[in-house]
Formats: sequence, C-alpha cells, structure tokens
Amino acid sequence: MTPSGQNLIVGAGTVLLVLSLSPLSAAAPSQPSQQQQASLPLDELVVTGTRTPRKVSDTPVRTEVVSGEEIRKTHARTVKEALENVPGLLLRRVHGKSGYEIWLQGLNADRVLVLIDGLPMTATTGSSMDVSQLNTLAIERIEIVKGAVSAQYGSAGMGGVVNIITRPIPEGVAGSLTLDGGTYRDQNPSGDPNDVAKRNARAAVSLGGSHWRWRLSAARQETDGIDPEPDNWARPGDAVERSHLTNRLEWHPGDGHQVTAQLRYFREEAGSRYVLARPGNPVNAGKDELAERWRGTLLGDHQPESGPQWHWRLVHETLDDTTSKFTPLGRFDHRESTHTVSRASGWTQFQPFDRHQVQIGTDLSRASLEQYKDGVSELSGDGTFTRNTREGWLQATWFATEHSELVAGVRAQRDSDFGNHVAPKLNGRYELVDGPDIGVYLRGGWGVGYRVPNLKERHYRFDHSELGYVVRGNPDLQPEESDSYQLGWGLNYRKEAWFEVNAFLNNIDQLIQTESDPSATENGVQVFEYANVDRARTRGVETTMGWQFSADWKLSAGYTYLETEDLDSGQRLTRRPRHHGTLSLTGGTPVPGLSWLARMRAQSSELVDQESGAESPGFTTADIKLNQSIGDHLTLFTGVDNLTDEQRNFNDNNDFGPVSGRFFYAGLTLSFGPTP
Repeated sequence: MTPSGQNLIVGAGTVLLVLSLSPLSAAAPSQPSQQQQASLPLDELVVTGTRTPRKVSDTPVRTEVVSGEEIRKTHARTVKEALENVPGLLLRRVHGKSGYEIWLQGLNADRVLVLIDGLPMTATTGSSMDVSQLNTLAIERIEIVKGAVSAQYGSAGMGGVVNIITRPIPEGVAGSLTLDGGTYRDQNPSGDPNDVAKRNARAAVSLGGSHWRWRLSAARQETDGIDPEPDNWARPGDAVERSHLTNRLEWHPGDGHQVTAQLRYFREEAGSRYVLARPGNPVNAGKDELAERWRGTLLGDHQPESGPQWHWRLVHETLDDTTSKFTPLGRFDHRESTHTVSRASGWTQFQPFDRHQVQIGTDLSRASLEQYKDGVSELSGDGTFTRNTREGWLQATWFATEHSELVAGVRAQRDSDFGNHVAPKLNGRYELVDGPDIGVYLRGGWGVGYRVPNLKERHYRFDHSELGYVVRGNPDLQPEESDSYQLGWGLNYRKEAWFEVNAFLNNIDQLIQTESDPSATENGVQVFEYANVDRARTRGVETTMGWQFSADWKLSAGYTYLETEDLDSGQRLTRRPRHHGTLSLTGGTPVPGLSWLARMRAQSSELVDQESGAESPGFTTADIKLNQSIGDHLTLFTGVDNLTDEQRNFNDNNDFGPVSGRFFYAGLTLSFGPTP
C-alpha cells in the first residue's frame, strides 16, 4: 500500500512510474458544487500506463480523455467518431480501405499502439488498427497519451498509446437499446435524398450480483456508401456492414479481487466499386472484403489491503481476412489471410521503502501469419510465419521532496527474429504551485523507442491494384529506434479552467516507409515495398485549454504546430499538416432535458509528394448535436455532421480532405436500470 496522502501512477508515453505526494501543509481547496464537481474534466480518473487510477489534473504526463459522457453526447458509434475532436490527433483514411487510423505527434499509425483494457489489438490493415471497426458500446472512456513508447507496453508505441477502457458490469438488472439512421441527401448511392443510407443499432443487457455479473452486448452498423454521382458505377465511399457481439462475465470473490472473462466477435463486409482506367476501354470493377475477428481475454486483478498487488492478463485473437476482385467477366485474385496473436502478461507492484514504489512485469507473445492467393501460399517456406517475443520491464520512482518526483524504467525485449534490445526511460515532474485555487507544474522526460517490424510489414501483400499499385512485404527489414523528448507546463484554476502547453521532439532511425521499386511491375501496376530508408524528425508544440463554467456549459480548444523533416533529403514528411486545431462548446437550454454541442476542426494544407511538391488543401468542418431526455428511460437525439459540407475533390488524387459530405441523422435510446 502507498503511504497516507500518496497516489500511485505508472505513466505511459514518456512517463513510466509516478508516486505523487500531496503537500501536508496545503489548505484544502474550495470545492465546487457536487453536480459540477462530478463532471469536471480534470477530475477524470485515468489508468493508461499507470495501472492505478489517477486524476487527469495529477498526471505527470498529459493524458487526454474522451469520457463516456462525451461519447454519449456526441452520438459516437465508433472509436473513430469518438476521437474526432481530440487536439493534435489525426484520423487518416486507410489508403485503399474504408477505415481510419490514428496519427500522433507526426508519427503515423504504424507507431501508435491501440489497446482495449491495456491489451493490444491485431491490425486488420497494414500494421495499424482501423478504429472505425471498434464500436463504442460498453466503453467507459478512451485515454490518449502522446509521446515515446513506455516501458509498460513495449514495441509499436513510439507515437503514443490509445487505450479503450470498457465499462465494468454494475449490480442489478439493466438494459439499453439505441437506434439511429441518417442521410447524405444527394450523395446517397440510391439517388434518393430521403433514403436512410446509414443505419445503426446497439443493445446491451446485464445481470449483476454481489459475486457474479454478466453482460451481453451487440451492435450492427450498415452504410450504403457515399456517391456524389449515383448514376455512375464508381462509388468513392464504400458500402460497409459491421457486426459486433461481446459476452462478458465477472467474478468478484472478495474485496480487492476480480476475474473477468470476455469473448468478442467482429465481422465486417465491405464492397468497393471503381473503374479500371484502361486506354480506350475503361472497365467497371470492384472488390469485396470479409474480415472476421475472434478475441478472447481472461484478466485477473488482486489488490489486498496490505502487501504486493498482483495482476495477470491472457489474450488470444484470430483475424481472418478474405478479398476478391471482380469485373463483368468474373472474379479473380481471391486472397485469404489468417493472423493469430497470443499473449500472456503479469506484473506486481510493491513499496520497498517509504518514498519508493516499484513495478515488475513480463509479457510473452506469439504471432503467426498465413496468406493464400487462389489457394496457393504467397509466403515462402511452409506458408506460415511465426514470431515469438519475451519481454520484461522494471519501473521505479523516488521522491526527492514533497513537490518533486523522479521516475526511471527499463524494458528488455528478446525477439525470435531480431534478438535482444533494451530501452531505458527517465522522467520527472515538479509542482511549482499547489495552492487551494491555483496549480502550476512542470514535467519532462526522455525515452528510447524501439519497434520491431511486424509480420505484415515483412511478409504480407497489400493488393490495391484497383488503385494502380501493390505493396509487398520485405523480410529484410530492421527494427526502428527513436529518442523522444517531452517538456510541458500546465496551469489550472480550481480544476474548472486549465491551460497546458507541451513541446515534443522525436528522432527516428531506420524509419520504415513504403518505397517505389521502379524495376518491378505487375500487369502494368506499380509495385511498392517496405524499406528502412529514412531518418526522420518530428517536433512541435501542442496546447490545450478549457473552461467548465457550469455543470452544463464547457468550452475547450486545442492547437498543434508541427514540423517534420526527412533527415536524409532535408524535405518535409508527407501527409503531416503544420497546423491543426479544435474547438468545442457544450451548453444547456431553458427546455428541461435539452442540451446541445457544437464542435469545429481545422487543419492546414499538407504535403502529398516530395518530388512534385503537390499539396492537399486545408479544410474546416463543424458538427452540431442535440440531446433531449424524456424521463429517466428515453433520450431522443439528432445532429448534422460536417455542417460546412467540406469534401475532397474525387478527381484530384492529391486531395485527401473529408470523404463524407454533410450528413443528417436522428435516433433514440431506451434504457432501464443502471448503465449496462
């Protein structure tokens, strides 16, 4: 147990382990009303990288939170929609796919680790996670930590960590049902502006006793796609159907002990339509894709009143992906792949001395990949590649004074293909002012990042020949390494108003990029290959600010300035806008139960091609949301996404603006009992 007045946190990103000592001489701060206090953003508890709860206002590294309440008010159906207003976070459409991936601090999605309850997901495309495939049903909150890889999570988190935390099962009987639908008006593929071109349904039911609790949740999403010219064959926005089913069981044998078992099933069917631009003879073509994911987890947490804490995690996940192309002459290029990941993790935390805290953990992982084209393996050898990883980590903190803390950590990794590697970390935090109303602090850190190329980058084949290219794996890839520096300053007033600024610098060696192979073509299609070709640098400043001026009203804003450089060529890295900003305002109305939310996102132009200097134009989008509660069991909601109707020029290959234009929707939620 921690000493009286102390809180334990194990940091993510650049912060590893922190024990915060509250000044004993400080007077108790003035308290806002109970209703306002419950909704203050800086009072949100976060656990990403910490493994113990800590308030946002007390974390030594900036942790941004998308709360369950915000997810509900913004009507977010997927994690992609839930993350749209996070400052400095870029959501990029996966090239050649209908999904979206996350970029942080100028580092692309291959270097951002997406977790569910602290456990990594298998990427359905490339080596990045498609967050539009993750439903928000039963999500408690989403935590975002930007910066270098932490000692807790190992490889793949150079840019940061996004941790999706699921909601525990409450005691009692509860249930909910949400239905909504909307239209893209003149861009509905049917050509009918009144057609409901996008439909969503979510439902959950739970039963909770003192020792055993169970929840079943399901979701269904359907979209007919987006088509500015419905009379033509080509359809810029894919038709997609997604189904989610989760079965969760919790056992609470006694105080401080819990075992959770969860089985998830996900299925996605996507269809794209395009025109093959053959000279003098364009051909209507398409591609169908089916992705199925089975994910089973078993988690144990044992936190007795005295003595060390013990935690363990088991996960096994299988992802099957099948694609096939077609023209009026028939189907071809039928591909099947299976990616399997198994992981066992465990850690303990204890306090050997009065002002010291230690955590020790280990992770054992195994991944395999199989891929076939028309029944013939596309991988060498026996057609299956496997990778085994053993990792161990140690984190400790020491308090020099009541207002300062020093954190050190190290993670050792042994990979079956790349041998041994050790990544050290060193971080600190200093409280400049800790008064009853004003809080001011400094934080800083340095960490070594290390990322092993995954099986997909080394062996997988991404066939986007319908877009004029294919990307093939490179078995000779070497691991990436980085140095990350973070330095921040923060101020808050009664936790109701806040301002934060964070400067960052990331230097990367052996950066893995896709490079064109001019000597290789396949049926006239350009061939790209993964390669260690670049040294790169990203640096910039991120600022966030906000004011919770009542329980119903909140204003928040963020701005990010980013500079990037390819250190070999001296040019900017592509697809990284220099300026990015967000603005959000939530408010109440005189009508009982009626609230509204408006938000805006803007980004500057971004370099698309280093040789030609082509750029994608900047854009600004805005959303409006309305919620009307009727009693305790019914909520009506409506909204307009992309009110400014910003949309890319589909005839310009260098335009990477929004795919979807203005979207109108409405829905309802029925519920009983506590939130299931």
